[in-house]
Amino acid sequence: MVARYTTAQRINHWITALCLILLALSGMSLFHPGLFFLTALFGGGPATRAIHPWFGTVLLLSFGILFVRFFHHNLWRREDTAWVGRIGDVISNHEENLPEIGRYNAGQKLVFWLMSLLILVLFVSGVVIWDQYFFNLTTIPAKRVAVLAHSLAAVAIIGVWIIHVYAAIWVRGTMHGMMRGSVTPGWTFRHHRKWLRELARGR
Repeated sequence: MVARYTTAQRINHWITALCLILLALSGMSLFHPGLFFLTALFGGGPATRAIHPWFGTVLLLSFGILFVRFFHHNLWRREDTAWVGRIGDVISNHEENLPEIGRYNAGQKLVFWLMSLLILVLFVSGVVIWDQYFFNLTTIPAKRVAVLAHSLAAVAIIGVWIIHVYAAIWVRGTMHGMMRGSVTPGWTFRHHRKWLRELARGR
């Protein structure tokens, strides 16, 4: 087996994932009256409103650690541009036509950077409308802009999260890496051959 993630990295990832799920559920319950029933998961409307920003704070800290751990693996490379240009082969599972890929492919890198941007937008806009602590520090027009930005970013990050989960399930063997921390040499050779060569060279 090929070691892909340490125990600490996996715990970090799943804390981030849990925060995203809790934020999505609590945020949707506050977003529209038709979804208000979801507040029952958190002890009612007032409790949901109070705890939602704290979920966001934990998310920022958890993802911040993930960012520091993995951003250098997600820098754009020349082979990533070629990978995007062969997206048809990616979808049809003709990976023999793709360039050799490092630890992450272009799709995974796009998810990483979109998550980074959207979480930052969500946190900054969330602070602006976190009236319990910051009411007097911002203006009403700023709060209106922040609410709109927060809502749009929330919809976008839920979409990115769905794509991320679908891709993890679609590519057989990926979930094993996220759950157990290891993948087979065959999986690595097929999906991340450049990374496997780097490991073989002791890098």
